[in-house]
Amino acid sequence: MTADDSYDRLDDDDYPAYTMGRAADMLGTTQGFLRALGEARLITPLRSEGGHRRYSRYQLRIAARARELVDRGTPIEAACRIIILEDQLEEAQRINAEYRRTASGQTAAL
Repeated sequence: MTADDSYDRLDDDDYPAYTMGRAADMLGTTQGFLRALGEARLITPLRSEGGHRRYSRYQLRIAARARELVDRGTPIEAACRIIILEDQLEEAQRINAEYRRTASGQTAAL
């Protein structure tokens, strides 16, 4: 990998650029909170060659949403479930919109 390839990854939301300590600092939370999100399977950090957890910007956004819910008094397990359900709903709505576009295109062709 060249230096240019590394710089290109900085714009990649899924690139695991952040260590657990840095991620916790950025979110204003503890490393234990991030481990709990992993145990609840809300986010699954990638591992470095040395076995250390690494987080992407996308995962940090999810963790931030979980922290918002927990800060409002939602138990962490419930917060994780809410976020998973919100994600599933968003995906279902996207698929439904795609089907509607396809169906309206087929109707127009008739």
